[in-house]
Amino acid sequence: MKIGCRTPLAVALSFIVVVLGVGIGSVFVPPMEVLKIITFKVIGQGSLTDVNGSSASIVWDIRLPRVLLAYLVGAALSVSGAVMQSVLKNPLASSYTLGVSSGASFGAALIIVSGFRLHILGSFTLPVTGLLFGVMTVVIAISLASRLDSNMENNTIILVGIVFSLFINAILTLITTLFRDKVAQITFWQMGSFALKEWSSIGILLPIITVLTVILLFYTKEMDILTFGEEQALSIGVDVQRVKWILLGLSAALTGSAISFVGVIGFIDLVAPFIVRKLYGSAHEIVLPMTAVFGGSFMVVCDLAARTIISPYEIPVGAVTAMVGAPFFTYLYFSKRRVQHAGN
Repeated sequence: MKIGCRTPLAVALSFIVVVLGVGIGSVFVPPMEVLKIITFKVIGQGSLTDVNGSSASIVWDIRLPRVLLAYLVGAALSVSGAVMQSVLKNPLASSYTLGVSSGASFGAALIIVSGFRLHILGSFTLPVTGLLFGVMTVVIAISLASRLDSNMENNTIILVGIVFSLFINAILTLITTLFRDKVAQITFWQMGSFALKEWSSIGILLPIITVLTVILLFYTKEMDILTFGEEQALSIGVDVQRVKWILLGLSAALTGSAISFVGVIGFIDLVAPFIVRKLYGSAHEIVLPMTAVFGGSFMVVCDLAARTIISPYEIPVGAVTAMVGAPFFTYLYFSKRRVQHAGN
């Protein structure tokens, strides 16, 4: 199938996934009824006289904001992963590698154990803190890498990020040891969940993710050039260090803003970019938007599984993505090693 045909098909399948994600649950709402409710609520067209009142409330007030938030988070994490892998030329690289999740978890843990809340932010104190700590962790890691290696080699950045992440995780372990009564809450946040999310979260997250993604789309040519190597990029006139700072910073902000609202969700930033590159090639002007579509859809499916597998109980969505992503990560790592050995 040609790439031109794959794109509309992927978008159509993504739309179907969202509709099914809204309709499936303890109370099943047929797809046409879901569309009727959404159409009426958004543009006021049609009527809900033949729709059960509880179904309309379930769709609009509970499931739709949850599904849309899952889609946004999945898209953000996937785009961030695609950019990180391109900049660092490593299919196993992600914002988590540089410590975003560790920093965000540390910031969230401080809020959870202290109970601190800014009146101006209210219930958004925790996600804002998680975002700031996550981005700050990456900035510190990149700064350390630039001091240790003036050329900012990719391996140096990854190594410093991993070491810094381990250090923060050690502090986080100390916090959970000292505040045992908060262990369950911290652990649940670290596994991620879309439960009890409202439209207000989407209202804040949507513009942030949209702006960051649009800015990244302006750097697709630089990302394409970087995939051929930094020496080639420099010879063409690309300011490699400046571009690296910008792309890594934007990716970290994208990941930090996403996980700050729902907790840490891993592996999707490895799975989505890899599959999209297999289907669409390596041109980032196509890879980034299609990674967002695939990652968003995949996250909706994972969240649907999280709330229906052992219904009426719900498992953290991070556990579902890990069950899918861990085997995939293993396959990706060892297939890469086989290719390297074959080349030698």
